[in-house]
Amino acid sequence: MSANTERLRDPQQRAERSVRILDAAADLLTRYGYRRVTMDDVAAEAGIGKGTVYLHWKTREQLFGAVFAREVLRAMDGLRQALQRDPHTCLLHNFARVYFLAVVDRPLLRGLLLGDPHLLGKLTGAPDPARDDRHATMAHGYFALLAEHGLLRDDLSVHEIGYAYQATFEGFLRAESSAPTGGLEQRAELLARTVEQAFENDAAPDLPFQKLTAATIALLGDLIEADRAAFSLPEI
Repeated sequence: MSANTERLRDPQQRAERSVRILDAAADLLTRYGYRRVTMDDVAAEAGIGKGTVYLHWKTREQLFGAVFAREVLRAMDGLRQALQRDPHTCLLHNFARVYFLAVVDRPLLRGLLLGDPHLLGKLTGAPDPARDDRHATMAHGYFALLAEHGLLRDDLSVHEIGYAYQATFEGFLRAESSAPTGGLEQRAELLARTVEQAFENDAAPDLPFQKLTAATIALLGDLIEADRAAFSLPEI
């Protein structure tokens, strides 16, 4: 048994090495895009042997898929923390504002959501049905919770609102490519106001936000753990 294999049997060292590899790959992808980054590049950037990288992820596609998955989970965890700090984050317009700021702050995540071919390379045409189903289930569950609590307009179905919301959110993301420098908070607030006016009903003053927030946090937690396991990611 090689020394590298022996060290990888230690869970803490394995997790630390995984983070190091993912950080190196994320930095290279941000700078050069998918097509120009090899496993050799990642190993050199991380300061480890290429064989060690392959002990964690068998292919370049698996590694880069894990990089993008980690970006999504970090944004999801940021949402979870925002919900824990302020239960009113569960309202759709607040949820949109927090997630928008998280995405714009993460170029890899923004590129993933907008299907940037330079950034994603072969991953653009390689959907992950299981992952897509998990995220669609979480989104539907969240919108169903809002509808159950009377927080969405009732002249559209949950599916219709979900589709229109996604189109609105992605439209704001795409507009960032030509947005002026600065003013990000104002654009996030504009998104929040647009979402509120287009899709929400007024919340009752005595609405049990703690219960709704706890259910939303549970949905996010289940998604984070499922994706983390699927992509062999260390703790977020």
